[in-house]
Amino acid sequence: MRCPACGHGASRVVDSRPSPEQGEIRRRRECEQCTTRFTTYERIDGQGAMVLKRDGRREPFDAGKIRQALRIACRKRPVSADAIERVVGRVALSVDESPEQELPSEEIGRRLLEELAAVDEVSFARFASVYLRFERLADFVQLAQRQAGAPEDGSLDEVAVQEELPEA
Repeated sequence: MRCPACGHGASRVVDSRPSPEQGEIRRRRECEQCTTRFTTYERIDGQGAMVLKRDGRREPFDAGKIRQALRIACRKRPVSADAIERVVGRVALSVDESPEQELPSEEIGRRLLEELAAVDEVSFARFASVYLRFERLADFVQLAQRQAGAPEDGSLDEVAVQEELPEA
């Protein structure tokens, strides 16, 4: 592993911690030349799931895409980068552990909505507006009414993540 400070190619592992939630191993390393410490993350790079998009296309699952979508939904909200990474990690792990090799994008979106509902209500509504394709203010009102009646643990009612909202 190359040192990010001096570029030396040898380093030693100072500390290693597994992260079961994100399916990775965090390692603290120290450069043998300049003694700079830095962190690396190791992930198992398997075959990975394919995502079936709404238009019928198939593409490899990319956690970076959901990370970016969550950053946009959480912009200017009191949601830390660590909280976003925990959501991304849990969803990516559930996708990786899924027995299906091909998941519909709607299923991944539903999982993200469930996770985001427990993190921040406004970010949840922002993400839901894109995921559920809101076109009217009434769609937001219906979502707010459903969430106001949602259980305290943040879990979503199946009706709240329907693909199409009923007419108001």
